[in-house]
Amino acid sequence: MAFVDETKFFVKAGDGGNGCVSFRREKFVPKGGPDGGDGGRGGSVIIEATATIHSLIDFRYRSHFKAERGTHGMGRDCYGAKGNDCIIQVPVGSLIKDVETDELLIDLAEDGDTFVAAQGGEGGMGNSHFATGANRTPRYAGKGTEGEERWLKIELKLIADVGLVGLPNAGKSTLLSKLSAANPKIANYPFTTLEPQLGVLHHSFYEPCIIADIPGLVEGAHQGVGLGHKFLRHIERTNILLHVIDCSDDDYQKNYQVIENELFKYKEELSNRQKFVVLNKIDLVDPEMVAEMQKEFADLGIETLSISAEMEQGLEQLKEHILETIYNMKSK
Repeated sequence: MAFVDETKFFVKAGDGGNGCVSFRREKFVPKGGPDGGDGGRGGSVIIEATATIHSLIDFRYRSHFKAERGTHGMGRDCYGAKGNDCIIQVPVGSLIKDVETDELLIDLAEDGDTFVAAQGGEGGMGNSHFATGANRTPRYAGKGTEGEERWLKIELKLIADVGLVGLPNAGKSTLLSKLSAANPKIANYPFTTLEPQLGVLHHSFYEPCIIADIPGLVEGAHQGVGLGHKFLRHIERTNILLHVIDCSDDDYQKNYQVIENELFKYKEELSNRQKFVVLNKIDLVDPEMVAEMQKEFADLGIETLSISAEMEQGLEQLKEHILETIYNMKSK
C-alpha cells in the first residue's frame, strides 16, 4: 500500500433548513396563529486526529467530504432535524492548511485533537417568530444559510520517538526489521526504501516506542536531490535520531558529515537533537577498526553504539539504550 503524506481535499458543510410558514388549523379555532417551526442547522465538517492510522491513503480514493443539510421546519412548531456532521479521521501529526493562502490553520499533534473545517449553515426561523401586534399572520419565514465550503491541504508529519537516518544502503531497513515487527523491503542496492516505514519497539520493562525509518538521504537532499527531501519533515517530531553508518565503507567519516550537513541545512534545530551514531555491519570489519572508529567519534563528543543488524549483534544493548534514553527524557 502506498504511503501518502500530502494531499488536497474539498469540504462542504450542510446548508441550514428553511423555516416553515404554517398556521394552526383546529376545529373551533377559526383564526389559529402562526405555528411554523425553524429549520434545522446544517452539519459541520470536522477533522479528527487519531492514532489508529498513519497515512493519508484514504484521501487517494476520496477527496470530497460533505455534511448533511438540515431539514426544513414544519407546522405545529416542529423544528427541522440538524444535519449529521461529517467526521474526517486523519493521522496524528497532520497539518491542515488553506489551499489558496497556504496558511496553517491547525496542527493536529495529539490523539483526539479536532478542527471544524467547515461550519454548518444556520436554520431559518419559522413564521411564528415574526408575529407582532401589527402583523399577527406573517406569511413568510427565514431561509437557512449556506454551509461553508473550501479546499484544504493536509500535510503529514509522522509522530515517532526515534528516527533512523543515514545514507542509502546503510542498513536502516534491516535494523528496523530487527528492532520491531515491521517488514520493510530489504535488498542489496540503494534506495530500497521509497517511503517512511514505522515500527514499534517492545520491551519487558519499558513502554513501547515508535521508530520511523526515513528513506535514504543524499548530499543535496534539502534542495530536492534524491528521495529524502520529500520526507525530511517527518524527522522534525522525533525525540531521538539514530544516525546509521555502514562502518565497512572506507568513507564512513565523510558519509557521516554528509547527513549531518543535510539535517543542519534543512532545519538548524535538528543539529541539537538527541542523537546517537550506530556503527552498523561490524561483522564485516576487524574489531580493532571498530574500536578506532568509536574513539574517533568519542573525541568529537559523539556517542556511538556498534551493531550488526544482519547478524543481530549488539541489538539488545541498542534497544535498552534507546528505551532508557526515552524514559529519562519523558521523566524530566
